[in-house]
Amino acid sequence: MSRFVFRYFSEVFRPRYEVGQFIRQCYVIGYLSLPLIGITGFIMGLVLTMQLRPSLMSYGVEAQLPVMVSLAIVREIGPVITALIFAGKISSGIGAELGSMKVTEQIDAMEVSGTNPFKYLVVTRVLATTLMLPVLTILSDAISMYGSYLGVNIKGHTSLQLYFIQVFQTLHFGDILPATIKTVFFGFAIGMIGCYKGYNSSKGTEGVGRSANAAVVVSSLLIFIIDLITVQVTDLLGLN
Repeated sequence: MSRFVFRYFSEVFRPRYEVGQFIRQCYVIGYLSLPLIGITGFIMGLVLTMQLRPSLMSYGVEAQLPVMVSLAIVREIGPVITALIFAGKISSGIGAELGSMKVTEQIDAMEVSGTNPFKYLVVTRVLATTLMLPVLTILSDAISMYGSYLGVNIKGHTSLQLYFIQVFQTLHFGDILPATIKTVFFGFAIGMIGCYKGYNSSKGTEGVGRSANAAVVVSSLLIFIIDLITVQVTDLLGLN
């Protein structure tokens, strides 16, 4: 795995650049994942608001509901849940796709034809996951806040303008920046694990299934480990 990562960094800055394939992967990995991410974010914001309301009402601080939900979504829940959904959809897909290409010797055929399969298949996908996950997380956070706004108005009435005024008066740069930075690492880990498991798949069709399954499991575990590390680092830097 270390050799695989080192090879990625040695290839990513070296010509020839597969720009067309990179744009295609951004479309497949990013744009086509938006409906699933959007639905998940909307439900997450709505349910979180409905679950928190009774507890806040018992303490007489129901007016702080938009603030608490937005902080929870932006700082922790949004990035992690979005990354887990992204890993389940994308990492398994990359593992299965590259695994099937490996066992059917398509990767070997690309090498024989003079194409660099590592740059064409791995570099473009890892770059796409690294770039697209932060974008999807920001969109998911925005959709979650709108879901939270609807949740607030189920048993009350708050205008959209007032809701977002409360939210953005509380959110600070130190809340958004660490959450966005860690999604870059989430995306890199998801793409790298999916490509590694698929690129090194074996044992025919059975190996393809194992590669896809292992990609999801390891990616999900790495997301929690990276999240733990980034929380510790931001705490040491005083960003929390």
